[in-house]
Amino acid sequence: MQPIYAPGTSLLHRLHPLTKVVGAALVIVAIYLLPWLLAPLALFGMLLMLAALSGVADRFLRTALRVLLPITISLFVIQGILFPPPGSTPISLGPINLPLEGLEFAFLTSTRLLAFTGTFLLLLQTTHPADLVFALTERGLPRSIGYILLVSLQIVPDMSARTTAILEAQRSRGLETQGGLRRVRAIVPLVGPLVVGALVDVEERAMALESRAYTAPGLKSSLRQLVDSTGQRVARLLMLLTPVSLMAGRIALFFLT
Repeated sequence: MQPIYAPGTSLLHRLHPLTKVVGAALVIVAIYLLPWLLAPLALFGMLLMLAALSGVADRFLRTALRVLLPITISLFVIQGILFPPPGSTPISLGPINLPLEGLEFAFLTSTRLLAFTGTFLLLLQTTHPADLVFALTERGLPRSIGYILLVSLQIVPDMSARTTAILEAQRSRGLETQGGLRRVRAIVPLVGPLVVGALVDVEERAMALESRAYTAPGLKSSLRQLVDSTGQRVARLLMLLTPVSLMAGRIALFFLT
């Protein structure tokens, strides 16, 4: 499994992590506040365009569809066919009657999930985890929580890489891993080295943190330097004010209708 972060030099890669976090929060708010049925799909199209400009469109689209395609199919089957909302308007497609409201609900839910997942995916693919955590700790996030967040972002790629290395080592020693039953049997000799390797990794991380006086009080220095321009700070302020405008417009629309 490849790491989530994809290195690059695009404009989105060069933005300050907090700018991207605030932008992602704005997109998530817009997903649920914009009243139009096609709004989530349009937002996902915008995310896909940003991914293309950043050079990560293939990984972005492949990962998003791989995660959400089974959920989308189940939503259309359950809400659109098996258990439609009461009083739905039927749509005749030959011998099949499909409920209009059920299909609209399935479409809206699936596109919202698609845009929601795509927002986080694009953020993680264009932001190095260490830069993201460093930016958050600079703004007051406790270092212990920042470390937990950093490990959480890296644990899946690290475990996947360790699993691949163990499997390749076992294959080089003659272990058969091809075929259904053989693949199941290969899990047993895989568990031991995987668990031991994870425990050794935890011990090494603890020793590294202790050698760097991670829990010692006082100011900390860092080799990482993030560029945060005045224009980005103004843009973050405007993006923070935008959800207030969206909420006010949604409330006004509710009372007008």
